[in-house]
Amino acid sequence: MASEPFEFAKYRRPHLEEPDQNLTSDRGAVRDTPEMPTENLSDLLGRVSENSASQIDNLVGDFGRLRDKLRLDGERIKRDVEEYRTLSEQVMQLTKTISECVGKVRASANQRRE
Repeated sequence: MASEPFEFAKYRRPHLEEPDQNLTSDRGAVRDTPEMPTENLSDLLGRVSENSASQIDNLVGDFGRLRDKLRLDGERIKRDVEEYRTLSEQVMQLTKTISECVGKVRASANQRRE
């Protein structure tokens, strides 16, 4: 699907097309200045980097908590698997014992019939 170039002028807001004649001279002077004062730029950069750093710190904390949860869940799963293995062995042993007992009862019943 081919796309055509986006025409910004077509979507320009009406209030931005012509400068407002009612601006005070101070605001007009600020608008005419092409560069932001370095103090403002420095403050802006400081806020942006501080915000980014705090977000990174929050992510690091979240990842640390997730790592601890995974470790604890892994240990719990290992214990559960070990308990299941032990229970399974006990069930197998019990089944073998019951099977042997049933075999002896049948043999005893067959000897009485004869």
